[in-house]
Amino acid sequence: MQDVKEQVALTSIAASAALTLAKAVVGVLTGSLAILSEAGHSLIDLGATVMTYVAVRISGKPADAEHHYGHGKVESISALAETALLFLLSGVVIWEASKRLLGETHHVDATIWAFGVMGLSMVVDFFRARALSRVARKTASHALEADALHFSSDMWSSLAVIVGLVGLRLGLPWADNAAALVVAVLVCIVGWKLGKRTIDTLTDTAPPGAAARITQAARRVAGVVSIDQVRARAVGEIMFVDVGVGVSRTLPLDRVSALKDEVKDAIRADLPGAEVIVTTEPRTLNSESVMDAVMVTARNRALAVHHVTVHSIAGRLSVSLDLEVDGTLSLGAAHAIADGLEQAIVGEIGADVEVETHIEPLQVPQRAGREAPPERVKAVEIALAEIAAEGRVIRDVHNVRVRETDDGEIVNFHCRVDPALTVRAVHEKVDDVERTLRERSPSIKRVIGHAEPMH
Repeated sequence: MQDVKEQVALTSIAASAALTLAKAVVGVLTGSLAILSEAGHSLIDLGATVMTYVAVRISGKPADAEHHYGHGKVESISALAETALLFLLSGVVIWEASKRLLGETHHVDATIWAFGVMGLSMVVDFFRARALSRVARKTASHALEADALHFSSDMWSSLAVIVGLVGLRLGLPWADNAAALVVAVLVCIVGWKLGKRTIDTLTDTAPPGAAARITQAARRVAGVVSIDQVRARAVGEIMFVDVGVGVSRTLPLDRVSALKDEVKDAIRADLPGAEVIVTTEPRTLNSESVMDAVMVTARNRALAVHHVTVHSIAGRLSVSLDLEVDGTLSLGAAHAIADGLEQAIVGEIGADVEVETHIEPLQVPQRAGREAPPERVKAVEIALAEIAAEGRVIRDVHNVRVRETDDGEIVNFHCRVDPALTVRAVHEKVDDVERTLRERSPSIKRVIGHAEPMH
């Protein structure tokens, strides 16, 4: 795409040079101020197209250590310079045309060459404006857009000059100067539109409708509960978007990360090529339960809790939970941690809540162990089968593993139960088997049973 931009800019340079030379020669030969003003206009266009070519080459450079957002605004600076040149030309033409209309006389010949060069200019301007506009739309290039506006204004200016030449043929000596004024006014109008658009870009004015489209795209993503901030700015053909969204504070970090990616994809689907940055802000939802609040409070303090129960006793909430802490901590230190968690839960839920914590040692990860001898594994397997048979709920004990550690043995086993039973009932029965096995064999430190539905 960069090569296309450079090629169309080079073609514009050649066209501007040819038209400038032709208009200047015919303008001098005929004495037409309108044609001379058009030659000046084309001369400025020639300088502008050279600036456009240089700007397009620079803007195509990637971002670097000093230009984190790339070099796209170089095109806008070029377009602003072209706008200033347009107003300068218009001022000169208006001044000269006013003097001629107010008294100074100049002989003007409306020759066939004058009509010919202006007609040729209109044809060239028409096709160059179309080519430049097409590439400018595809690449969002402000410099090429400025060039397209120049050639488009040239086309209408040439038409005004031709009308002035027709007036001269009809015996109206002021027609040429009037045509020059029309050219100047048209150039001013084009310059004003281009200048306003360029200044909007340089001052980071949000593209029209961009904020609404970004907001609508982000709202479609499941899990987004609010749109807190939307900022957008265009740098060359790239739109940079910053959007802040609210999400439930109960979401895990990996889900929040995935949600941010979904928001980016949704915005890029509506604004292809956009560079999107998404920030999230945790929100407390009305649907959040007391248990959710307890779990979030513990997570925010990097504490492991489980077996959270919530009851309403005579209109007052009662919360109990198991808190896991480092088993090597002193009871005083562990109790201080529990007190801090209880106070945080009260602060989160309300003063009229009762909180009780059961402190237990946290399982230390990655403890060294080894497989128990086969005869020991067999003995544990037999014991588990006997215990399960006594309860008449746990069946088909299998996949028994016994590992020896410095703190004692760890036993893992699988079993099958009636799939119609509730999770609570199955958990109680598996707990019974685990507890009974530890009672029978004090060397076992921990038992983990995995229940599967019977086929």
